[in-house]
Amino acid sequence: CEDLISPDSVDNLRSAAPGSGLFKPVDFRFQVGPIFNFVSAAVVMPSGKTAYPKIEDNQDGTVTVKYQPTETGLHELHVKYNNEGIDGSPFLFHVDAVNSGYVTAYGPGLSHGVVHEPAVFTINTKEAGAGGLSLAVEGPSKTEIKCVDNQDGTCTVSYMPTVPGEYLITVKFADQNIMGSPFTAKITPGEPKKRAQLSVGSSSEVSLKVTETDISDLTASIRSPSGREEPCLLKRLANGHLGITFTPRETGEHLVNVFRNGKHIANSPFKIMVGESELGNASKVKVSGKGLTEGMANEVNEFVVDTRDAGYGGMSLSIEGPSKADIECHDNEDGTCRVTYRPTEPGTYIINIKFADQHVPGSPYSVKIGGEPSAKITERITRHKAAADVTHVGSECELSLKIPGTSPFDMTASVKSPSGLTELCDIVSLDDNHYSIKFVPKEMGIHTVSVKHKDMHIPGSPFQLTVGPIAGGGSHKVHAAGPGLERGEVQQPNDFNIYTREAGAGGLSIAVEGPSKAEIDFQDRKDGSCGVTYTVSEPGEYYVSIKFNDEHIPDSPFRVPISPSIGDARKISVSALQDKGLAVNKPAAFVVNFNGAKGKLTAMVISPSGTQEEALVQEVDDGQYAVRFIPRENGLHYVHVLFDNYHIPESPFRIMVGKVDAADAGKVTAYGDGLHTGKTGQVSKFIVNTVNAGAGALAVTVEGPSKVKLECKEVDEGYEFTYCPKAPGDYLISIR
Repeated sequence: CEDLISPDSVDNLRSAAPGSGLFKPVDFRFQVGPIFNFVSAAVVMPSGKTAYPKIEDNQDGTVTVKYQPTETGLHELHVKYNNEGIDGSPFLFHVDAVNSGYVTAYGPGLSHGVVHEPAVFTINTKEAGAGGLSLAVEGPSKTEIKCVDNQDGTCTVSYMPTVPGEYLITVKFADQNIMGSPFTAKITPGEPKKRAQLSVGSSSEVSLKVTETDISDLTASIRSPSGREEPCLLKRLANGHLGITFTPRETGEHLVNVFRNGKHIANSPFKIMVGESELGNASKVKVSGKGLTEGMANEVNEFVVDTRDAGYGGMSLSIEGPSKADIECHDNEDGTCRVTYRPTEPGTYIINIKFADQHVPGSPYSVKIGGEPSAKITERITRHKAAADVTHVGSECELSLKIPGTSPFDMTASVKSPSGLTELCDIVSLDDNHYSIKFVPKEMGIHTVSVKHKDMHIPGSPFQLTVGPIAGGGSHKVHAAGPGLERGEVQQPNDFNIYTREAGAGGLSIAVEGPSKAEIDFQDRKDGSCGVTYTVSEPGEYYVSIKFNDEHIPDSPFRVPISPSIGDARKISVSALQDKGLAVNKPAAFVVNFNGAKGKLTAMVISPSGTQEEALVQEVDDGQYAVRFIPRENGLHYVHVLFDNYHIPESPFRIMVGKVDAADAGKVTAYGDGLHTGKTGQVSKFIVNTVNAGAGALAVTVEGPSKVKLECKEVDEGYEFTYCPKAPGDYLISIR
């Protein structure tokens, strides 16, 4: 009979198999049908034994399969839904002992994935000694490989497949395949969904029984019984006492620290006891309304959420489907709220409702939205771009850019010459956020111009500028960037820049497609750059396509959400915003002034890893609010500040935590014959030097007449890439 192993009996087992050692648990995440009990999974081990892994319902149409291996070698994972194998099943994965003394690789991206979603795996080189690591991903589509050094002997690798099928992942150390390489990953189709989300806080209010007349310069944090410390809101209560509001997540004694200028106020820290009845309980939330089962596109659909019996907790709502549906939450002031949403396209939408980080009964809801698909209107302009004048050593070079939301006092620019010498550029402020960046070159060749606002690269920077004749133009040398390619507002000018100087002469085509006709204004600055402004009359999703000689430029078409008029949000201003020099795990704050506007303020912080965390908003004076958050990572953070669900001017704000010079693309250089020339059937080679660029993800792709296997290994200067073209023609190498 079959030898079965129960999932609970294998935790922390040590294997007596070759290469014995502790095995890393293996987790898989799969899209399945709506009924969890229909899902089954089995693992066939190299010895032929079968084990049944744990299956967890993620409550969002996916399951996580967790398996603790007990053998080294190739395993098969069979996943079924309603007794039929899901797409890609069986999945193959390789297991090696963590302390084998060899380089090992593990993670879901080595066995399966979904198109247009990052497939991730980890490589462990801790015990392996000296040697170069090389990576290659081959399959039906070209993939960008990103590799992040975790500074602990491991690196995290991700690749983004765009076509379903089988992908071969080759991992080599010291020019030898590691155990299990090449790995086979099955990539299944997936439908990209558009997501809208909203968070609503529900907090407990506690008096600290001390009187404070001025609370504007006070900060507070609360430490839970488990030791987690987070900022909490301070407010002046009706009886004059100082009060705090926070969302309790644990029972027991909490300590509240209140500081003025870094020092405890009298009687701080304060002790607060939290009882069981105050903790948020999602199972006691009641949800009702037609909008949970059906609705219509381009109409307001609604439902009601009742949290009266559920304790204190934060409520989060998200809606995902064929279009981004604007969500609004209307507080009925009685413990219930009316939620409205307005999708713009028909189809099936998923509504997730969570309270205190748990799904409420019935969530996620599947909603059928009827109606007609939105009509799309396309407006297109075409302009001929003449080749830029050839510049020479000793003659002035100029780059003109319009950069909304900037101040001339915070602008800096520098140019790096082909020999590696860096000098400052002159910046001349023209009208209305329009700048001219000038420098006089001292040598021929490709120069790199870095343009920064508050020490951070502006969108599109660094720019390439050739002194002398320009070689190898084309659509891939055209770059576009600016706020009008990220988001916009109806009846307002939405701006972006196009940089064509390095592309040579050709036809430039700009098209805007969406629910209303776009008025497009084009300004040729005659220096290899141009400005585009477009205005639309209806909100919704627009696509901006930019082509050069009938070929899309990199990242085109751009998807741009256009909001209705932001109204009073335009009056809001921000002060005391520190956008650099912040430290991890240290509270940060800035002030938002309403300037007579009436509405609700919310704020969200997105960290470099993509984690979203709600910031705390507290009123410190009439029409003046403080926004507080604690950054938990180094790197560039985006702080989204919304007024009645619309971004205020200049939101999202870019804030650098830790060192400002981390991950500077302007300090990355690439060189080698493989960037310029090559022969079919022969290996081409180039080096990407990242030594002075700080920590960051590096992505390299090669496109051309034949599919090539791109291999990478670490060298003293950074990374050495090799590829072998099979067919003659032009190949495009992108380095990001």
